[in-house]
Amino acid sequence: MIAIVDYGVGNLFSLSCSLRSLGAEVLVTGDAGAIRAADKVVLPGVGAFGDAAALLRERGLDRVVVEEARRGKPLLGICLGMQLLFERSLEYGEHPGLGLIPGQVEPIAPVIPRGYKVPHIGWNALRFPAGRPRSGLFRYVEEGECVYFVHSYYASRCDAYVTATAEYGAELTAAVERENVMGVQFHPEKSGAVGLRILRAFCEREGGR
Repeated sequence: MIAIVDYGVGNLFSLSCSLRSLGAEVLVTGDAGAIRAADKVVLPGVGAFGDAAALLRERGLDRVVVEEARRGKPLLGICLGMQLLFERSLEYGEHPGLGLIPGQVEPIAPVIPRGYKVPHIGWNALRFPAGRPRSGLFRYVEEGECVYFVHSYYASRCDAYVTATAEYGAELTAAVERENVMGVQFHPEKSGAVGLRILRAFCEREGGR
């Protein structure tokens, strides 16, 4: 069973529908016990980092997510959910993240050319780092296939964990992975057939308990 963490932010309906279309058993829940009982966890998120992190803490779900990840359970962060996996964010101040992946979240505006719109909204091709094994999350995806982004901030100082990038005037982090902890900046549930293949690979992911 896959638990989608419900903490007041996130595109829960379309994500749960996408996973169920693949035959996955899915529970959208803010209950700590249900998250602990799940085989895999998805952390969604839209909006501001500081607000989302505060909501996680208020519900005590930050500790649950970290504990389950450290037990080896597959965890997938999506969009803001991916950003929350990092040590901190510089969005409207400085806010601590879950610290599951080294690195930080920074605005894209200073690194993209003048004239490029912020937020970055649209379809962009995935690029995989040269000289590294392909992440299992992309086992059914070819380099150059496109996924859908909506974001104004990106993950940086995390090169060792980057599994995919996308070009938007600069090479931006599109996906990261550290052992059983994975994150994608794009929305697989809004990325058509390519996104479904990525979610399928996550559903097939093995993990410890």
